[in-house]
Amino acid sequence: MADSDSNVTDASARGPMDQFTAHLDRGWDLLHRGDLRGAELSAEKSLELDAQSPEAHNLLGYVKAAQGNAEDAIEHYRQAIALDDTFVEAMLNAAEVLIHPLHDFDAALGMVEEALDFAENDDETADALLLKYDAFMHQGDKENAARVVAALPKGPFESARVDFLVGRAHFEIGDAAGALSLLQSAVTREPTYGDAHHTLALAHEVLGDGRAMVAAFLRAREADLAQAPVFWALSRDVFEERVRETLERLPKPLAAALDGALMVVTDLPGAEVVADGVDPRTSVLLDTAQTTGVANVGEPKATRVFVYQRNAERSSEDLSELNDELYALIEDELCATFPELAPHAIRSEDADDD
Repeated sequence: MADSDSNVTDASARGPMDQFTAHLDRGWDLLHRGDLRGAELSAEKSLELDAQSPEAHNLLGYVKAAQGNAEDAIEHYRQAIALDDTFVEAMLNAAEVLIHPLHDFDAALGMVEEALDFAENDDETADALLLKYDAFMHQGDKENAARVVAALPKGPFESARVDFLVGRAHFEIGDAAGALSLLQSAVTREPTYGDAHHTLALAHEVLGDGRAMVAAFLRAREADLAQAPVFWALSRDVFEERVRETLERLPKPLAAALDGALMVVTDLPGAEVVADGVDPRTSVLLDTAQTTGVANVGEPKATRVFVYQRNAERSSEDLSELNDELYALIEDELCATFPELAPHAIRSEDADDD
């Protein structure tokens, strides 16, 4: 989402230290620090002081979206746009929610076109086109998505975030070489930008530079460790119970491969594992060994299963989907490690029915 630290267009008229501006600035600050409830209270205070403020509605919409309340977010964004029909930031924020999680792609594309009419610089144009790209990619329309990427401004951009997003789009359509300079610009300007380091590592991997890949993966891991977990993150004990429940749901051939395996739950893969080329955003990793019993020679068997809590939670849209996400992650790792188990796999959306 396009966000703002204090995007108050009429601040000079109100006075820089007045209560409205203070609540709005505090709301963005709390939001960036992960205090969604505090940000919500500040946004509501701003609206109490000025019910006709598009900026306050935009902030509250952003908070609602972060809380997972997509419909409420859209309502506030639409009110912001109704109050200021040139408010590009609110249009882009609305388009992002319309794309995901609402999947209303036609409405999103219409909102993007409206934003493009008012975009004033390359960053705003790129933000809008990137949302158009996302809408096409969500629909599986890679041909139109590639056309959008070709139309993107070349950069570098004022924002490291836009450098990253444009670079990532080039990478996703298969242009790793074209992505490289933008991704390098993003991590140079924002050294703690985990997503940019991670995508840069993947680009180096595609281009065959293993040493650069590992270096970027290690920096991505450091950045991820410095970030707070998702706001709904579970305690370690509760998360481990979710993993155990998931293991019990596996079909017998898959469960047998993990029978007796030591389960290890930790935040992220260790640096020594990442240095060997493992993606630091891996959610599940198996240690394997062949059984030594004569009757079981060649039987698929794991000795340890590592589950990385932060990565698994990050890959889930919200807490309600965590169990199914864990199932899919464990099933996928088992089938990747032991391809002979693939015929026995059950997709996670069907697992509860078996």
